[in-house]
Order: sequence, then C-alpha cells, then structure tokens
Amino acid sequence: MTAMAERPTAPKTTPVVRAPETTAQKAARYVWAGVRIALGWTFLWAFLDKTFGLGHETPEKSAWINGGSPTKGFLGNAAAGPFEGFYHDIAGAAWADWLFMIGLAGIGLALILGIGVRIAAVAGSVLYVMMWTVVLPPENNPFLDDHLINAGVLAGLALVGAGTTLGLGKYWARLPIVKREAWLK
Repeated sequence: MTAMAERPTAPKTTPVVRAPETTAQKAARYVWAGVRIALGWTFLWAFLDKTFGLGHETPEKSAWINGGSPTKGFLGNAAAGPFEGFYHDIAGAAWADWLFMIGLAGIGLALILGIGVRIAAVAGSVLYVMMWTVVLPPENNPFLDDHLINAGVLAGLALVGAGTTLGLGKYWARLPIVKREAWLK
C-alpha cells in the first residue's frame, strides 16, 4: 500500500472583532464625506461653467463649446512671478485646454461619486499646486493660499477613505481591478 501524503490544513485564524463606531467617528466620516463632495463640486462646476459659459465666471461667448479657451484668460493675463513665462506659453494651447478640462471633470466626478478618490486627490493636488504657482507670491499672504490648503485637504480625503461614506467607494473597492491595484481606491 502506498501512503497518502497528508494535506496541510490552513491555519485557523481568529476573527477580527472591531470596536463599535463612536459618535465622534461617525460624525468625522460624514464631515469628510461632505468636504469631499463640496470640493468635487468646485471642480465639476468649473468644468461646467468653462464648457458651457454659464455666466458665472465664463460668459457664454467665451465657452469652450463656442470656441473659447478655458486656459487662455487666467494663464495669459493673471500669471505673475517666477513661472509667468511658462504659463503664458501654454495659455490657450489645445493640449493644455484638453488636459485642464479632462482634469476638472474627472476630479470632480470622482470626488462627488466617491470613486478613485486617491487618484482624484493626487491629480487635484497637482492641479491646485500648479494654480498656486500661476500667481506668486499669492495676493493675500506671502506664501500660503487656499490652493495649498485644498491640496492638503485632498490628501486627507484620500488618507481617511472618504469615498465610502455618502459615496460609491465601498462598491468601487469590491471591483476586481481595484482589489488588485489598491492605488485605484
């Protein structure tokens, strides 16, 4: 008779028991979710206003769909400081307009929906820092302005997983590709 090799058994694990969520923790989740949605709206609104010329900051005649450039006005006229030449050079370039608008829409939708918050946080932070560098030094402070603060807030959103409250982050995280590639959360 031949001896059968014994199959190794999986080690038994003790289930993880999580402490119940406190009122403060729940409140914090909702605050972060509200901030995520609010910042997402600022990106999405900028996209919509620049695309359709809704009259808030962009008149209809200057809308992107009417041939206007979403980067020409600000980068071409407001740029000052050490990067002025760079921003004047790219102001109104088709590639810059497309990248800017895709960024605004993508970041805005990702934040509002709570999906891809890590990617949106990185992209949004890069965009905020670039916008900060357009006018240096800032008008109201020798160094700091809302662009840098918002970049930091975006980092916080990614770190706390803010897409899972009032968003689709839990469902997004269950997708096979997101499970394999955690940076997609």
